[in-house]
Amino acid sequence: MGKLGKILKELDGYSLVAGVDEVGRGCGAGPVYTAAVILPKGFESEYLRDSKYLTEKQREKAQEIIIENALSISCTYIKTNTINEKGIDYSIFKSMHNSILGLDVKPEHILVDGNTWKHIEGYENLTNQITLVAKGDDTYSCIAAASIMAKFFRDETMTILDKHFPEYKWGKNKGYLTADHIAAIKEHGANKFHRTQYIQNFVGK
Repeated sequence: MGKLGKILKELDGYSLVAGVDEVGRGCGAGPVYTAAVILPKGFESEYLRDSKYLTEKQREKAQEIIIENALSISCTYIKTNTINEKGIDYSIFKSMHNSILGLDVKPEHILVDGNTWKHIEGYENLTNQITLVAKGDDTYSCIAAASIMAKFFRDETMTILDKHFPEYKWGKNKGYLTADHIAAIKEHGANKFHRTQYIQNFVGK
């Protein structure tokens, strides 16, 4: 795991670097969440890595570490109806913009996980502050922290929805199109929390 001071030579002089990541792009149901996190410069922990590689208990520990140490945390989401209307890419980048602007400490630079960035109208002033980092959530602590926080809140949301719609087993699959989720959609049909266009690729029209 790299330290903030080792990210890029041109960023070495910055103390306030925000990491940004999303969770839920490939789901068939539920909102997409993003988070922006600013950690103290050079902060590391064995628990800060790509959230997909952590167990639930490890993520809980990581979340505690992030909350205790972060200089600022912002987490936002975009609802399913917007994803269905505007598309997943728009929804992710809209949420990323909102998370960045929601930080109560203004970052000097922003590291975004991935290799693409789309501008949202009205947020153009962020352009020059952003560096894209492929596989950044398993490279830099601040992006890993964002990944963990976004996953924590999204999983929490899907667990709550599971209590209202137990037939889809969202408490277990968290909205991803696992075999049990696909079977449930075929048996019960989709509901308002499903991403209509995306699930058609798996269950048909």
